[in-house]
Amino acid sequence: MKKSLVVFTLLVVLSSLLVACAGASAPATTINVTMTDFQFAPTQFTIAAGQEITVNATNNGAVLHEFVIFKLGLNAGEKFGDEDEDNIFWEVEVEPAATTTVTFTAPTEPGEYYLMCGTEGHLEAGMIGSVTVK
Repeated sequence: MKKSLVVFTLLVVLSSLLVACAGASAPATTINVTMTDFQFAPTQFTIAAGQEITVNATNNGAVLHEFVIFKLGLNAGEKFGDEDEDNIFWEVEVEPAATTTVTFTAPTEPGEYYLMCGTEGHLEAGMIGSVTVK
């Protein structure tokens, strides 16, 4: 009897973990991001292909930050510049100590899209991430 109770408890815990993990990777229609100097929190997002996405972006940093999503398969390389403008899928700027809520239509092509802050020097400081479209 005691052994059955232990096995049952383990099965309940494992099934709960599997449900939690499955929910974490499900595509969302909302992105909540906090920007501080040189980082996004979180750095990875999973969104639904072709859907309207709401972005709630909070800038807790001292300078303007940008949330820049590149077109599939493209990135800024080592430094972001004017030559990268045509490679951008979507972007938003957020002033220091501000929160901005905006929407955009997610790409229809599934894949992992490069994310970065376009403020000068922030890419080089590691302010990058990814947006996975499913």
